[in-house]
Amino acid sequence: MNPDLTRLSELLPAPSGPGTAPDWDAAEAQLSTVLPEDYKELINTYGGGFIDGYLLLLEPGCPNDVYDQLKINAEREEANDALWQFTEKPSELQAEGSRLVCWATTDNGEYLYWLVRPGDDPDARPLLINDESGEEWEWYDTTVTRFLSAVLCGEIRSQILWENFPLPAHEFRPARTM
Repeated sequence: MNPDLTRLSELLPAPSGPGTAPDWDAAEAQLSTVLPEDYKELINTYGGGFIDGYLLLLEPGCPNDVYDQLKINAEREEANDALWQFTEKPSELQAEGSRLVCWATTDNGEYLYWLVRPGDDPDARPLLINDESGEEWEWYDTTVTRFLSAVLCGEIRSQILWENFPLPAHEFRPARTM
């Protein structure tokens, strides 16, 4: 287990007996990109689920389609393409071939993405958070597990995510049980 996932599991206990690991090859083929190793390890440990009653951690091919990364990412690509016909893309996406891949969302309508660029290192991709209006963005140079750990222990305070997140006592509800 990577050190960031170990730290996260101390803050947010993992469910007992995670479900079946996603078909990573099929997911990466559908997303047309290699996914970061820390995210794969996170999903293999936790699966998709609901963190502190607010953040929906997405899992490729999750049987609960609210948590299905492949479905949500496809919806976000379509929605963002429509949005960018009326508003300018974030500067980070101006480079040819740059795109977003969604890994989480919230019950308030914020979305958390990786910024994917041609030839990039999947394990060094920055994270972007978009507010519910689609206009405000935050950038984090960190991995998913390091970001989640830092948010849950208060080291990172997003200006976009809900002000009451995280909760004082952390809870993970696996998508497979909902």
